[in-house]
Amino acid sequence: MTTKIDGPRVAPLSGGPAKQLVILVHGYGSNGDDLIGLVPFWRQAFPDAAWVSPNAPEPLPGMPGCYQWWDIANRSDRAAGVRRAAPVLDAFIDQELERHGLTEADLVLVGFSQGTMMSLFVAPRRERPLAGVIGYSGRLLAPESLAAEVKSRPPIFLAHGEADPMVPVSSTIEAADVLTREGFEVMVHTSPGVGHSIDPPGLQLGGQFLMRVFHPRSA
Repeated sequence: MTTKIDGPRVAPLSGGPAKQLVILVHGYGSNGDDLIGLVPFWRQAFPDAAWVSPNAPEPLPGMPGCYQWWDIANRSDRAAGVRRAAPVLDAFIDQELERHGLTEADLVLVGFSQGTMMSLFVAPRRERPLAGVIGYSGRLLAPESLAAEVKSRPPIFLAHGEADPMVPVSSTIEAADVLTREGFEVMVHTSPGVGHSIDPPGLQLGGQFLMRVFHPRSA
């Protein structure tokens, strides 16, 4: 039985039913309350969007309120970790689309760090393409298996701080190279002097990407 996850939600600003859905996928040692904090930066421009940021399935021992998609202690086990966690996020995506009566074409995944790794793994392996994926400060795991396992190719926006001490900016450059070779449309932004975080230009460009994939005629 797949582990069920949930987290904080923000309803559409319009007060009506959701016409778009954004799932925010947090990083290691964080939680849904952290990444749902991005919503105020974008919500005004997308009044019909519903937002949800689930807590990852594994609580961190001795750290109340902190979660992980998989244990990072064994770095050589990243690919196995993301494969174990992928069905959990996949099931959550299915659940939320059904909840709102939407399809993959109405959904964007927004990840940070380990959440980006999850998003970049799950999205291409779904049968129907998502509207898009935004990935901050992450990397592409199991790149060698992508060609054999890809089922859909949503557009992707990647952003990364050039001074990131946790996940080097080269990880995003390498991810973009692999994804582009596999036929994905990829936009990349790097921020000089920025560490393992999301800066205002990254947020602004993320909002522009959302506008383009949700409202292509007005972008």
